[in-house]
Amino acid sequence: MTQQRRMSGAGRAMTKSFEGLRLNAYEDCAGVWTIGYGHTGADVIPNRTITEAEAEALLTDDLGAAEACVCKAVTVEITQGQFDALVDFCFNLGERRLLSSTLLRYVNAGNFIAAANQFGMWVHAAGRVQPGLVKRRQAEAEMFTRSIASCAGGNAAGG
Repeated sequence: MTQQRRMSGAGRAMTKSFEGLRLNAYEDCAGVWTIGYGHTGADVIPNRTITEAEAEALLTDDLGAAEACVCKAVTVEITQGQFDALVDFCFNLGERRLLSSTLLRYVNAGNFIAAANQFGMWVHAAGRVQPGLVKRRQAEAEMFTRSIASCAGGNAAGG
């Protein structure tokens, strides 16, 4: 994909629902300091507090980085639902994991069914399966596959 795309309102809502809003910095299950809607980084320190407007701005910036990553990494045409699912995945797990994933290789090969099956491989944090990640990956896979059900048969089957 050569042009910059944006996550849809439905995609953003999914990300927000899984992240939840926390206005005070906290350590997530992997020990990473987090604030707002899943924002991490050097600017997140213990005792930091933000407003809801600041959380929205951080989310917009963070999703922008994930959108840019997906736009750069995906070399085939994908639907908005597929894009949204990949942006949520990238936002949650980071660019490095998306870029090195079998999921991305299948997407770029046009094998969308195999790609959708890869979401479920990414459910561990701190060395354990996390029920919240299981639900999130299921939602991403559903968003990804729902959008290919109406596509021309060749794309859905990977050929």
